[in-house]
Amino acid sequence: MLDYLATDYAGAVKDGAVISTSEYAEMREFTATARSRIAALPPTVATPALLQQADTLVASVEAKATPAQVATQAHALADALLQAYPVPTAPERAPDLARGATLYQNQCAACHGATGHGDGPAGLLLSPRPVNFTDQTRADQRSALSLYEVISQGVAGTPMASYAQQLSSDDRWALAYYVGSLAYAKEAVAGADTWQHDTAARAQIADLKELSRARVAQLTPTLGAERARTIVGYLRAHPDVIQQQALAGIPLARARLAASLTAYRAGAKTQATQLALSAYLDGVEPVEPQLNARDSALRAQLETSMGAYRSALSGNTPVESVVKQADAIDGLLVRAQEVTADAASDAAAIFLGAFTILVREGLEALLVVVALLAFLRKAARPEALRYVHAGWILALVAGGITWAIASYAISISGAGRELTEGLSSLFAAFVLLGVGLWMHQKSIGGRWQAYLKEKMAAALNRRSAWFLFGLAFISVYREVFESILFYAALWNDGQEVWLLSGIAAGAAVLGLIAWVLLRTSRRLPIGTFFSASSALIAVLAIALTGKGIAALQEAGWVAVSVAPVPHIELLGIYPTWQSLLAQLAILVLLAVGFVFNIRRGRQRLPSPPTTREVLPDAD
Repeated sequence: MLDYLATDYAGAVKDGAVISTSEYAEMREFTATARSRIAALPPTVATPALLQQADTLVASVEAKATPAQVATQAHALADALLQAYPVPTAPERAPDLARGATLYQNQCAACHGATGHGDGPAGLLLSPRPVNFTDQTRADQRSALSLYEVISQGVAGTPMASYAQQLSSDDRWALAYYVGSLAYAKEAVAGADTWQHDTAARAQIADLKELSRARVAQLTPTLGAERARTIVGYLRAHPDVIQQQALAGIPLARARLAASLTAYRAGAKTQATQLALSAYLDGVEPVEPQLNARDSALRAQLETSMGAYRSALSGNTPVESVVKQADAIDGLLVRAQEVTADAASDAAAIFLGAFTILVREGLEALLVVVALLAFLRKAARPEALRYVHAGWILALVAGGITWAIASYAISISGAGRELTEGLSSLFAAFVLLGVGLWMHQKSIGGRWQAYLKEKMAAALNRRSAWFLFGLAFISVYREVFESILFYAALWNDGQEVWLLSGIAAGAAVLGLIAWVLLRTSRRLPIGTFFSASSALIAVLAIALTGKGIAALQEAGWVAVSVAPVPHIELLGIYPTWQSLLAQLAILVLLAVGFVFNIRRGRQRLPSPPTTREVLPDAD
């Protein structure tokens, strides 16, 4: 409906005046209906923003705004809807255009005409008249996805009915691609040469999902109308090409970086930012495992520089400054391409990468789980241990399922991965903040034996035990999730033996660390144990906060302002002001909480416990 509005509004309003009363009435009806349907959708965190966009669109139509403004707002709202309520937006395989042509003649030609001009014998009797698919001005606003949805859903208030029952999904996609190519028949003939040699054009569309959602009007600011029509026309007529010759990895990142600069010069700031984000998520992120194994410092530098570049695009940064940033990033990408060129054939790099990933990602989760286990043993509550063990074991199982999904079922996008990492990191940091303050309170409270005997039954009831399960699960799964996707990328490099060897070596190191920490914790006096645990958990909360903000920056949710500090990934320290300020806020909360605990402990318990007072082992 929004796409129909974006396409047909130009036939209702021109220069601020209504040129077709019936069309304008339909446009007003469509905006009101779209707004009411959005309000009726299951609520999400995006609902307020969606309703605000819908209200803005309604107001623009009421004010008889320009067709370009209404089209932009309608398409933006449609894109936001697809993000908030994901649905399949592309065919599973390249559509069969020959099949689409046959279906068109059998199902559509009577109304739309044999050549798509909207002049079929049945169509001449309809009101409103069928769409002329060869009208480029109209076709420029439409994607293959929008045509597929019209075929599937029909258009209320018009003779266009739904074909969801008559045609399979593959047939509807074939028909949509065929219909979408009719306006660009001439351009498609010259498209092969453009697709082969025009890197900037190839940077715009990397897979069937992007091709299905691509519109000429969307690509025009970067490519110009003629090149955009040539590329879209050629790829819609030959969708199989996109799977055979599309750019990928660092070449895709470089091409999209250049395209983002072109879009920014043309004044298309939103598109420039989206292209820059895609340059990292779709170009750099898939090769991060190889890059990390060879040059982790270069990967970190790319991450920060590309984040700062996106922030510059979002502001009113002078073009000259943006050009300098883009040139510097392109130089880093050239180095990254050289570094990763032969990484797949380097067994040592694969082994080291697999080992480093597991130890780096697993250490944080291990520390949380070990602290929980040691705490329960100190508290003489062995029956609660099974909740912690169930948490981390099920996290590993969920990781295996994630591997299967990422490898065989669906492709987890870079943005989806970063959002999962970022939000789970911040959630874990928030939980650990509370746990750390609680442990610190108990470390200075005194009279441990009395406290544990009198309070532990209440403190570790069934609800608290499930809380321990949840904390163990989320702490382990967030690390497993990232590791699994790294390993899925490395697995495709053909060095499976070395990859598995690296994982085994990393697991052995983590097992040794866990054994040492558990044995050490048994010998610590209870007060010392709680003090050390609270300090450790506080550090983990700070580190996870930095990592969470960094992941949201990579996903484009948080801006990036470079700060003059070193990058220390183990501690979650990133050279951006946003992550540092978030960590500073956590540090302040911890400091305030610790001071409060100390004062409260002195007032309530003036007689501290003996330093050698230790509970018997609860093994």
